[in-house]
Amino acid sequence: MLSPLEQPQGLNKKKVALGKQLFFDGGLSSSGFVSCASCHNPQFAGADNKPVSIGVEGRQGTRNAPSVYNSGFNFRQFWDGRAVDLAHQMDGPITNAVEMNSSWSAVIEYVSHSQNYLDAFKNIYGSAPTQALIADALVEFQSSLVTTGSRFDQYLLGDNTALNEEELEGLDLFHQLGCSSCHQGRLLGGNLYEKLGVVIPYYATDRKASLADNENDLGRYNITGDPEHMYEFKVPSLRNVTKTAPYLHDGSVASLSEMIRLMAYHQLGVRLETEQVNKIEAFLATLEAEPSGI
Repeated sequence: MLSPLEQPQGLNKKKVALGKQLFFDGGLSSSGFVSCASCHNPQFAGADNKPVSIGVEGRQGTRNAPSVYNSGFNFRQFWDGRAVDLAHQMDGPITNAVEMNSSWSAVIEYVSHSQNYLDAFKNIYGSAPTQALIADALVEFQSSLVTTGSRFDQYLLGDNTALNEEELEGLDLFHQLGCSSCHQGRLLGGNLYEKLGVVIPYYATDRKASLADNENDLGRYNITGDPEHMYEFKVPSLRNVTKTAPYLHDGSVASLSEMIRLMAYHQLGVRLETEQVNKIEAFLATLEAEPSGI
């Protein structure tokens, strides 16, 4: 079932403002230049439009950066779901040698040398900066990045004029083909795991066979060691998907139309006609929206 997004309730505006400042501060990295926003940029709908992200000293990562928008609603974080929530997710980029290459002790020291930050933490938390409080502010800001108000949300809320004929036909195809069996809920994804290549193996037909053993492509298997989880990833949200190319965990698919074709074939066993692809893509464009207050 698909449902509209709603603004989260009870967010602390002062915490959101502090978290926003931290999110855009490159000083949290060892180089002083890579911030959270470097890979989750509002100019690119909370992603970075690169196949894989670039960290300190130009170091290249191995995964495509998902959008930070609406990420507080994901049932797990990261492509392989190794973090249970946003608070645990941020340990990854901050301490990863390729990404921000820092440590919590270094981040705390940096923040504590700023009178502006010290005053903000004292005012909001009544305390000097700690790992838990810095994380709390960052989570509060990220939790505020909810993209309500898309035309699709307006349609779900009762506005039958919000979508045109082509978009409605695309929505019908989305349901009829079975896309909504995985891309479901308020995020149209982000709430379950699925194998890449459910019906037709992905790597055997679209990638060199040797790449099927690439650790980056093994998905949840790297976390659980369970062969059943081989090539299994968190289903991505389709919110703002028209703005977050390239696609897949490795950023290997450049266009949305090609991604639609590949998913229909490998996940559903269906070869789509160009007209069908265009209609589904038109529907997906109705999911575009920006978070308020960014």
